[in-house]
Amino acid sequence: MKSINPATNQVIKEYTPHSAAEAKRIVHAVDQDWQAWRKTTFAERAVMMHKASDILLADRDECAGIITAEMGKLLGEARGEVEKCALACRFYADNAEQLLRDEVIKTDFSRSFVTFEPIGVVLAVMPWNFPFWQVWRFIAPALMAGNAAVLKHASNVFGCAEKIEEVVRKAGFPENIFRSLLIPAREVESVIANPLVKAVTLTGSEAAGSKVAGIAGRELKKSVMELGGSDPFIVLEDADLDDCVKAAVTSRTLNAGQVCVAAKRFIIVESVAAEFEARMKEQMEALVVGDPMDEKSQMAPMARPDLLDEIHDQVERSIAQGGKLVTGGKRLDMPGNFYAPTVISGVKKGNPVYEEETFGPVAALITVKDEAEALAVANDTDFGLGGSVWTADGERGVSIARQIDTGMVFVNSMVVSNPKLPFGGVKRSGFGREMADYGIKEFMNIKTICVQ
Repeated sequence: MKSINPATNQVIKEYTPHSAAEAKRIVHAVDQDWQAWRKTTFAERAVMMHKASDILLADRDECAGIITAEMGKLLGEARGEVEKCALACRFYADNAEQLLRDEVIKTDFSRSFVTFEPIGVVLAVMPWNFPFWQVWRFIAPALMAGNAAVLKHASNVFGCAEKIEEVVRKAGFPENIFRSLLIPAREVESVIANPLVKAVTLTGSEAAGSKVAGIAGRELKKSVMELGGSDPFIVLEDADLDDCVKAAVTSRTLNAGQVCVAAKRFIIVESVAAEFEARMKEQMEALVVGDPMDEKSQMAPMARPDLLDEIHDQVERSIAQGGKLVTGGKRLDMPGNFYAPTVISGVKKGNPVYEEETFGPVAALITVKDEAEALAVANDTDFGLGGSVWTADGERGVSIARQIDTGMVFVNSMVVSNPKLPFGGVKRSGFGREMADYGIKEFMNIKTICVQ
């Protein structure tokens, strides 16, 4: 199990996986610490969570350096990711008690209410593309709610997992309330089956989610799945193209396009399609693609060589099946996993970039005649994670947003995540929610108490 720099393909560090017996001992240790942790107060937990936020900000550059070295994100993007983690810590430190307060229900009983109690050890199976944020947006609410956590991180970002574990300990949390399991994917099933593990959350691919959710279902354990997406980006005739195209380019090149909740299918009414395409081509070609440690770079490499091969194959199949290559569509002649920012126009139903998730810097442009067709195309997908609508009429945008089958829709903005807002999808993009009050309640025992 190796950590490899995507910009150079040089090995950073090799890791010896935990054995099945070691993983079992770690889970047992986490459960033992949870027995005491569940009895702590919100105020006690908040002190440590605020400390974790402070440490993340103090160690921001170190954490960002690890992220960039291991998965290739631009250094500036990595700093922003660490800052967002600190924000999540502060949000839940300040709000967990209020979010989990007892809810009084008026019934025929003298007194009846719902209370929220922690369930125990929760397993998080997390991806490499946001190696700090995906973890902290889980463990901040989980620990503040009184649960404990074990992490199976992606095997190419074990350095990030180690640093997160270090931050949790330095913040004063019990030694084993959060632990990282250095295990391959095939060992996840045995961890889920462990009776001490009460639930599982996964962010990752549709295939991984289907498998893990199936195991959790067999074991009768709660699960939350945040999977892939093929988000629609609807551009109407009255959209502000300056803001719209800028957001479109950012959506496809942020994190080298390796974002589940990002615009991927650009659905443009025909009256502005030609201008949108020309502007997007110009801005994509102007991007500086290079060393993610260089502050002048505007797009980074992809995280692994196999991912680069997959996106290139998808582009070639899409062109062979009728798509028009506007720009890009090739590997860049430089060390590392660099791919040219790519635009494909004339995309129709059945084309790979119409039907499949694009997890790289590739934009699929789909021209439609009007709003009704735009909405039909937006919903013509197995995915339902996010989406955006661009129009000068905000109420019109809201009306369209209500008709899009996704977990999130943003009007005149690219999709973003925020600890205050629930995050998650429908259809094959998964189920359950992270963040906000909905997320923190996912792994709680929602207990009814009645008194007569």
